Amino acid sequence: MATETRLPDEHPWLSIVIPAKNESGNIELVVEGIVAACAAHAPYEIIYVDDGSTDDTAAKVREMAAIYPFVRLIQHETSGGQSAAVHSGVLAARGTVIATLDADGQNPPSEIPKLIEKIDGRAFPEDVALVAGQRVGRQDTASKRWASKAANAIRARLLKDGTRDTGCGLKLFRRDAFLAFPYFDHMHRYLPALAARDGWTVLHADVSHAPRHAGSSQYSNLGRAIVGVYDLVGVVWLLKRRKKVRGVEMRGEG
Repeated sequence: MATETRLPDEHPWLSIVIPAKNESGNIELVVEGIVAACAAHAPYEIIYVDDGSTDDTAAKVREMAAIYPFVRLIQHETSGGQSAAVHSGVLAARGTVIATLDADGQNPPSEIPKLIEKIDGRAFPEDVALVAGQRVGRQDTASKRWASKAANAIRARLLKDGTRDTGCGLKLFRRDAFLAFPYFDHMHRYLPALAARDGWTVLHADVSHAPRHAGSSQYSNLGRAIVGVYDLVGVVWLLKRRKKVRGVEMRGEG
């Protein structure tokens, strides 16, 4: 169950959704970074989804909301995972365009405009649903980089989604297209494949990567690998069973 605080008056076109669990030390850094990077793209909103944190993440978000009224807080009573947090944020979003980034500060907010530049003003081109960020110069441990590279290589071979880095948290997508995707845990790692499955074009943008500012990662390489096997099998199944035809309304003459 998700609970929500704050609803700004100004209607945004862009909703920036940030899933967060025990990231109190990074909240101010990320919010201030977004404010600096997105001044030319107002009105927008920032939606933090506190995924069952046990630290003062929620309190830090409320502090930022007291300064910036476009900051909103959604809370999960218990942790549901990153995909659940993203999904709750998108459901609550008022913008038709959604941007996502990780709460740990490793996705620099200054890179958000790079993704926005790929669309037509404040709307997506008719056939495009997703702009996927792809990290360059990753600032992770060697073991984490190796594990990610191996996982991406396997996914690319099986899914053929044309994306070399599906784990990048920086993404820009249509709200309606996302909500039409089948929901499952860890779906946030397969958005390019799901978009292609539904007949959408996926664009890409190279983005920088920063060292973690504070706190520690919520994931281990082994944990990622174990759930990744099950996820990949399920996504391959979904792709093969996609709807292959579209209905066309026939109108009578005269």
